[in-house]
Amino acid sequence: MERRNAWKDYDKKELKELEKLCKDYRHFLDKGKTERECVKQLVKMAEDCGYEDLEDVLKSGKKLKAGDKVYAVNMKKAVALFHIGSEPIAEGMNILGAHIDSPRMDVKQNPLYEDTDFAYLDTHYYGGIKKYQWVTLPLAIHGVIAKKDGTVVDVVIGEDDKDPVFCVTDLLIHLAQEQMDKKAAKVVEGEQLDILFGSKPLPSEEKDAVKSMVLSILKEKYDVEEEDFLSAELEIVPAGKARNAGIDESMIMAYGQDDRVCAYTSAVAMLEMEKVDRTACCLLVDKEEIGSVGATGMQSRFFENTVAEIMDAMGEYSELKLKRCLAASYMLSSDVSAAYDPNFASAFEKKNAAYFGRGVVFNKFTGSRGKSGSNDANAEYIGKLRKVMDDNKVAFQTAELGKVDLGGGGTIAYILSLYGMNVIDSGVAVLNMHAPWEVTSKADIYEAMKSYKAFLKDMK
Repeated sequence: MERRNAWKDYDKKELKELEKLCKDYRHFLDKGKTERECVKQLVKMAEDCGYEDLEDVLKSGKKLKAGDKVYAVNMKKAVALFHIGSEPIAEGMNILGAHIDSPRMDVKQNPLYEDTDFAYLDTHYYGGIKKYQWVTLPLAIHGVIAKKDGTVVDVVIGEDDKDPVFCVTDLLIHLAQEQMDKKAAKVVEGEQLDILFGSKPLPSEEKDAVKSMVLSILKEKYDVEEEDFLSAELEIVPAGKARNAGIDESMIMAYGQDDRVCAYTSAVAMLEMEKVDRTACCLLVDKEEIGSVGATGMQSRFFENTVAEIMDAMGEYSELKLKRCLAASYMLSSDVSAAYDPNFASAFEKKNAAYFGRGVVFNKFTGSRGKSGSNDANAEYIGKLRKVMDDNKVAFQTAELGKVDLGGGGTIAYILSLYGMNVIDSGVAVLNMHAPWEVTSKADIYEAMKSYKAFLKDMK
């Protein structure tokens, strides 16, 4: 059941739409390298399309009705968009879910130190990474510093051409005989992922003069002191812009496409819906890369509580109706899939792999080995999805994450399935997943957006 390459069927109009979507997507990636930055962009996009802040709606006492559009933000790191449908909400919603966090390095709470006339920032990596991929790259610092007086300083260093960049150093090949004999997991270890932060001493200081110079710069430019690191959230990410890739410019190479490629296309699909029968929701959360834990992850009660508030503002709330709504909902848990790579063919089972250019990917199950930790979607639900996709001429494919005894991974799907709703994993195939620079096909990005629109419109 080989799927056709979507590029072969596009006309000029579709190619123009594809290029516009991908241009806007690259801009989104450039401006959204952290969860907070993504939420800021998503809120602006929503407000530009007529969405109101649910908090403001609740304070005003306004009642929600069919056609209304609202959004809710959770701790500036997660956001949910709702478009109220004409059908009773207790009969279920159509939900698009994705995550906006990505693998990276986080600055520790007590990070700054000096060693042999170098100043460093100590880090702790976040999510599953190959640590050796993060050395000798130009890196940027994004995040916030919250001061004791309540002010919050936004930090972005390394993205403007005038900014300095940072790096993790590596041992030169001439002295690396012992290092090269190590297993890949040990070539660079977690405690070696310290950021080279400065090397110029402050002339007036004798001890830790380089550290003192760094602190004087931080005080002058940002009005922050060393203790302010205690209440900072600073993320170390690759510096640089998302770029078209390939001589034919058919791909995008960028940081953070897992899973902002699904988050962005889900949001675009949601915002372009003029009217819906079933209430539509786009849920974009944090912390998926570390198990969906914490107050901003999918395991929190943010989503459930927000749906309860919306139902109450519609005059439809009861605990029983809330449970009925969630159980009767359909969801696409949108996350990236591993794209088949001929250079590493032995890791894949070709009949059940995802391929570039063949459309959005549906994964009936994820998990690892014997489907451990997996949401396994019902056959009847997949049958309905197939009809929706075919009726809307969406290019799609199905896949598993590598060979049975090699693959492993999860999404937020199993968490939403606990409500009893029908959930399946879907998304875009990615090369270099979890690497500093990931690669996607423009055709797959376009087909993902089309699939999400079709799902919101026709899934019943």
